[in-house]
Amino acid sequence: MKAAAFDYHRPGSLAEALELLRAGEGAAKAMSGGQSLGPMLNLRLTRPATVVDISGLAELRRVHGSASGIDVGAAVTHAEIEDGTHAPLRGHPVQQAAAGIAYRAVRNRGTVGGSLAHADPAADWMIVMTALGAELSLVSSRGTRRIPIDGFMQGAYTTVIDADELIQTVHLPPLPPDARWGYYKFCRKPGEFAETSAAVLLAPSARTARVVLGALDGAPRLLPGLAAHIAGHGSADAETIAAAVRQALPDSDAIDRKRHAAGLRRALAQAALLAEGAAA
Repeated sequence: MKAAAFDYHRPGSLAEALELLRAGEGAAKAMSGGQSLGPMLNLRLTRPATVVDISGLAELRRVHGSASGIDVGAAVTHAEIEDGTHAPLRGHPVQQAAAGIAYRAVRNRGTVGGSLAHADPAADWMIVMTALGAELSLVSSRGTRRIPIDGFMQGAYTTVIDADELIQTVHLPPLPPDARWGYYKFCRKPGEFAETSAAVLLAPSARTARVVLGALDGAPRLLPGLAAHIAGHGSADAETIAAAVRQALPDSDAIDRKRHAAGLRRALAQAALLAEGAAA
């Protein structure tokens, strides 16, 4: 099956792209890397009247680092992050995460903003950005608004982005020098959808932590109780992890809970936060 007919535009500026989306009155769709939208078009799961290709917009391909954090343009590709093309992201947790996304061919084209806008519950960037406490800048011809990542995804493939809006930048807050990071996902083979994913960020000096479960039915799930335990004790054992998963996913079956608990243990082990004697 091939895509239904649509008008294709490749604007030369962000302002032009936003005007095309506004004029589309809900029937225009933005395309960045096209790694998710392309298959959906071919399967006719989406039938926009207009596709606006934003992949080449310079305004969306910049990365800027400062004392207040790092702003990552929405059209920056996974491969650029993996390869350390942008100096502010070298050695950052996102570099490790980018290297594990699907296949290199996908990483060459896929973009940070495109992945977040698609809002696949099993995707890497949604859980990673949630663990990092990112903030998104959404832009339209009406203006700009900033949305915390925790309130961005409303459900599977559903976000707060309006039809005439784009993700312009992803803001990563600064990491303390003593930050500990772990991210683990389980796929049956490379490139498949994750069946479980977990991420943890601990700032020992600030005694704060964020612990997140992904690959669920909807948005990633923060585990504040487990995060507080890790921030206070510096680690967590298998029993504490299992209890946190039971509390977060009360309606899941035992097999699902065991899988997610195993993912959490391995993420914590990466960050050296798994208590001694607790098998990863």
